[in-house]
Amino acid sequence: MIVSKPNFFLFTGGPGVGKTTLIEHLRARGERCVEETHRRVIREEAAAGGSALPWLDVQAYGERTAREDIAIFDSMADVEERVFFDRGIPDTGGPDFRPPPWHLEALRTRRYNTTVFVPPPWFKIYGQDTERKQAFDQAVQVHDLILAHCHALGYEPVILPLASVEDRAAFVLDIADQVSTKARSST
Repeated sequence: MIVSKPNFFLFTGGPGVGKTTLIEHLRARGERCVEETHRRVIREEAAAGGSALPWLDVQAYGERTAREDIAIFDSMADVEERVFFDRGIPDTGGPDFRPPPWHLEALRTRRYNTTVFVPPPWFKIYGQDTERKQAFDQAVQVHDLILAHCHALGYEPVILPLASVEDRAAFVLDIADQVSTKARSST
């Protein structure tokens, strides 16, 4: 059974592009938002001395984040209000991650709004830390892979402008409102 949630809007993209800052801003404006699992998993694995880290075992890392993202989606399946997700089921452990059959099934059967927000790599705001070890050129490569992945999964990526968080939020809310209005008028 396919669970299609047109009220679930996904933010995806490479590291350090401003997804979390934008999600926090939208939450402060009263929007319902879901935090990403990736950075939390990295913190937990590192603190526990685990190996499910993108630089140690990308497969274990990708599977753990995918399982958690699936559980979050499923726990919210009855939510009817608009929700913004900082990453989700389509986000994986990276280019070397090979989705197992259960993840491929989740990609097919748990669907966000087809409009997906993708902040592009932006050198001005990019920074590395203990959880984000990629160099900027690697972030650009991940961005390109994510765009291809979105298209392959039937999503329509909307590239966010290189602008202030306030302007990005206004852009996102305008697009989300347009998409929602169009969906309501076609039913």
